Order: sequence, then C-alpha cells, then structure tokens
Amino acid sequence: MSITELTFEELAALVKQSAGVTVAPEDLRNASDVPFSALGVDSLGLLGIVGELENRHGVALPPDAERSKTPADFLGLVNSTLTTGV
Repeated sequence: MSITELTFEELAALVKQSAGVTVAPEDLRNASDVPFSALGVDSLGLLGIVGELENRHGVALPPDAERSKTPADFLGLVNSTLTTGV
C-alpha cells in the first residue's frame, strides 16, 4: 500500500467512523490546536482511530499516539511515522 500523509479530510472521516463524532474537515483545520475532548472525541475514539490507521497502513504508531491532545499533535505524530515507517 502506498503510504501518504494523513490530511484533515481523512482525519475527519476517521473521527466520524471510529469515534462517532462528525467534525467538518475545515473545522478540524481551524481548530487544530483545540483539544480532541473539546471536539467530542474521547480517548477510546482516538484509540479506534489509531487502530484503523495501523490496519490501513500496516505501520505501528507510537504507543503515545492515542494520547495526542490536539488534531495538530496527532497529525504531526502520525505523518512523521507514516513517512519514516518508524
């Protein structure tokens, strides 16, 4: 599978699929430094997103990925891992 960077659009779709919360991609982009909890995404929802990304890309994300506080932190960590494979 081709490894690409995770976008706000893809993250919004994953938030809806794995956490059951609908957030528009532009809202995630504009609120990238707002805590996930303020967007309605709890730790279990974030854990579901991590699991889905690991399954899709066949790459283990760092153990602290589900502890990311904001969308910006999460995207930075995930994209760093996806591009380096580590």
